[in-house]
Amino acid sequence: MNNVLRPDWPAPLHIKAYTTLRTGGVSLAPFDTFNLAEHVSDDEKRVQANRQLLKNTLGLPTDPIWLEQIHSPIALPAIPENKGKKADAAYTTLPQHICAVMTADCLPILLCNRDGTHVAAIHAGWRGLLHGVIENTLAAMNVPAENMLAWLGPAISANVYEVGDEVRQLFLDDNPDTHVAFLPSRNDQRFLADLYALAKMRLQRQGIVHIYGGQYCTYSQNELFFSYRRDGNKTGRMASLIYIDR
Repeated sequence: MNNVLRPDWPAPLHIKAYTTLRTGGVSLAPFDTFNLAEHVSDDEKRVQANRQLLKNTLGLPTDPIWLEQIHSPIALPAIPENKGKKADAAYTTLPQHICAVMTADCLPILLCNRDGTHVAAIHAGWRGLLHGVIENTLAAMNVPAENMLAWLGPAISANVYEVGDEVRQLFLDDNPDTHVAFLPSRNDQRFLADLYALAKMRLQRQGIVHIYGGQYCTYSQNELFFSYRRDGNKTGRMASLIYIDR
């Protein structure tokens, strides 16, 4: 399937993980073409067609556990009963239960342990990072940090992601070391924030050192990715999925 990315990480072969691109679906502009989100005013039938295309083309064993993402630190088990629940991370030890998050500038983080018995997907914007979505997910997974692998999927890059000083100060109050993730913007009142760096720091503080990915920019690579910051409300969402295939 040429409209997905596969993480370049040393996960066990029975761990299946993907991030979709914006291409290869049936949605019309401005959601062209592989929008997987129901909440962005795209035609519902086209969204469902895209979700079915995703399932068929990747040979997914079940439907992903789609969440209602609210920029929270909430992590829930990836079980059918939690479909549509308000949360920003899903985790599981159950085979063929698909953890899924949707993004269009925020950072998708996929996690698994080296044995391939625990997996998780995290939606991490600056609010989620600040308020502990990574920490809450890892606590729920309850796996030794030295056994964990993390992959950072496509997000808005530090070259273009401007935030106000109030956002920077919130991170500095939490951890002064995060000053390295904020550089002055050409706008004197703003800073360029590095979501990838902020996520890596929080993962490393939890003891995770095997961290991969982080080389894309959803804002700049418009031919590949949706971007809320670039296109506003009228844009689609990519999906990042992970599951245990046994």
